[in-house]
Amino acid sequence: MENRVQSYPIGAAGGAAVAERNRVLRNTYWLLALSMVPTVLGAWVGLATGINTLFSPGIGLIVFLVGAFGFMFAIEKNKNSAAGVPLLLAFTFFMGVMLSRLLGFVLGMGNGASLVMMAFAGTGAIFLGMASLSSVIKRDLTNMGKFLFIGMIMLLVAMIANFFIQSGPLMITLSVLAIGIFSLFILHDLKRVQDGLETNYITATLGVYLSIYNVFSNLLALFGIFGGDD
Repeated sequence: MENRVQSYPIGAAGGAAVAERNRVLRNTYWLLALSMVPTVLGAWVGLATGINTLFSPGIGLIVFLVGAFGFMFAIEKNKNSAAGVPLLLAFTFFMGVMLSRLLGFVLGMGNGASLVMMAFAGTGAIFLGMASLSSVIKRDLTNMGKFLFIGMIMLLVAMIANFFIQSGPLMITLSVLAIGIFSLFILHDLKRVQDGLETNYITATLGVYLSIYNVFSNLLALFGIFGGDD
């Protein structure tokens, strides 16, 4: 009887932990879905105003890097306050505006609309695949995150370098690598939530959103290169 009484708090604690993990995962999915609205709105504003064509690609790269890292710093700093969600949504609007240059280029092709839909469908399939894997894989993927982070930094450096080199084959290679790395980041970040290692849904949403954004943009770039009709 004594052992049975003592087991109740342990079971209750375990149930509470599972409930908390499910809550964080559910909020992450909801906020991730919501973040797509300002992204689409930002892309539409960018296309309608042509704001990205007002400055050179070099200035655009600087604006993108400064804006993106500035927003990410602010979001992480306010992730436990009421300002966290509005900052995240403002960030996704900014990212949509930044995406409009690539979207405008692809939509200018004869089959541009279909290429955008293909990139969207491909990104959705990758996300669903990684989300499903994260729910069935039992192995701890923490160590994988370290290698992915190193790969992401190297990829960012190579992409900035190629902005000046302007090598087509290198751009294709980097886009393929980016799709692979950020697809695995989706798996890694969702698994962290399900394992209870990430308890803040704003941080979780930010990580998964960035991965989805990079998968989509690189798929779109590849489709534009190989499947575009002039």
